[in-house]
Amino acid sequence: MENKLTTIRSWEESQRPREKFLLKGGEALSTEELLAIIIGSGTKDKNAIELSREILHGADNNLNNLSRFTIEDFCSFGGIGTCKAVSLMAVFELSKRYQICSAPNLPQIYSSEAAAQIMLPLLKNLSHEECWVMYLNRNNRLISKERLSIGGISATVLDVKLIIKKAMAKLSSAIILVHNHPSGNHKPGKEDISQTKKLAEASKMCDLSLLDHIIVAGNSYFSFSDNGAL
Repeated sequence: MENKLTTIRSWEESQRPREKFLLKGGEALSTEELLAIIIGSGTKDKNAIELSREILHGADNNLNNLSRFTIEDFCSFGGIGTCKAVSLMAVFELSKRYQICSAPNLPQIYSSEAAAQIMLPLLKNLSHEECWVMYLNRNNRLISKERLSIGGISATVLDVKLIIKKAMAKLSSAIILVHNHPSGNHKPGKEDISQTKKLAEASKMCDLSLLDHIIVAGNSYFSFSDNGAL
């Protein structure tokens, strides 16, 4: 039996991974919570969340590393037998096949111009600031783009953890930050430069690449990458 102090069954229902998934959807769950659902149960010493956390730590908290784990790698963790190891590997295999099937239909971001062509229609005529992130796979194909904030950039970009979390959940290999200047001046300010540096450093630590930060101003744009600012 699991220790009653740590068993997931003793938690409030809304905080249990499966129930939380049903109530809020998969995006509301952390990576360790999603892994816990796949694992199903822990051991007498640790619950499924704690076991998932241990496994992620063994992969340096990097899903790309985890996807390369073998049966033996997974089984080296107490509480993971062959069946659970196979279930975990099957998830990554399905993800890989999904990406292969989807890749031909995903636009490939090969330059700042390619990224700007996608984002300009969304941002060029706005009278307020919006901040977006483009998530790319290892072939620089666009997985998705998401708006992070409306009305300003500083507060959202400071939440680097949210950007990294979403990137890892999508199995992204690279990201592009995009925001607009309604004033029409596309040159970056001190805050833009500072936040770009913070995001670049955090991305590197998580084995992600910040490929560019694009500032849209009307029909023109500024690329940090093109200007050697990354």
